[in-house]
Amino acid sequence: MYIYLLHNKIEALDAFKVFKVEVENQCGKQIKIMRSDRGGEYYGRYTENGQAPGHFAKFLQEHEIIAQYTMPGSPDQNGVVERRNRTLLDMVRSMLSNSNIPKFLWTEALKT
Repeated sequence: MYIYLLHNKIEALDAFKVFKVEVENQCGKQIKIMRSDRGGEYYGRYTENGQAPGHFAKFLQEHEIIAQYTMPGSPDQNGVVERRNRTLLDMVRSMLSNSNIPKFLWTEALKT
């Protein structure tokens, strides 16, 4: 599992580029498919002329990575990630509630 803490969704592409290099170097294989929700940071935006791919979608196309998007409003289609996120957040909440750590240090608890 890899965790990249982002301050803003716009940082998703930069984090993915770092992840891509790291994983491909470690495994010696290319990423072939990337699955995500239809969030604007991944998918792009709809305009009057239809769907306009965003920077992330264009990056995937340039690197021949197939983009698989879940249906809107159905996080259960990405169940593994949703369960992982919930488990991590539960662990962080538990650590913070059982210690005297200030809540603004939740990212440090997550890294732990």
